[in-house]
Amino acid sequence: MVVMTRWLDPDEQRTWRAFLASSRALMDTLDRELQRDAGMPHAYYEILVRLSEAPGRQLRMSELAEAAGSSRSRLSHAVARLEEAGWVRREDCPTDRRGQIAVLTDDGFATLAAAAPGHVEGVRRHLFDALSPAQVDQLRRISETLAEHLSRS
Repeated sequence: MVVMTRWLDPDEQRTWRAFLASSRALMDTLDRELQRDAGMPHAYYEILVRLSEAPGRQLRMSELAEAAGSSRSRLSHAVARLEEAGWVRREDCPTDRRGQIAVLTDDGFATLAAAAPGHVEGVRRHLFDALSPAQVDQLRRISETLAEHLSRS
């Protein structure tokens, strides 16, 4: 059986490359700013946000990995670094002896609260200020469509 490659046409190629370049540039910029202003990479910020939004500021490690879009091993390494900083602590899961729960500490919450205004301003400045309201709506709808499609893959 011969599989035919569905090559990208010139418009698709230009769109793909623009998407890659803009996504990378945005995330690199936000990561640099968080490193400079808050002393943490964007991945750590995302973990702190997910924990801050969870009931009791805690999540099972497996749920946190899924919510943060991370592998369990990568998350475990990140949480270990966050524990060293005093921002997160791990507790044994009371209902599953094999499971662990990540808990956002008061210091972690304070660190997040201090970092959030600058990060939100960066997101606004680097993403939303460059787009019209119609483009923001289009970006949201496109992103939701892609997220839903990829979650089924």
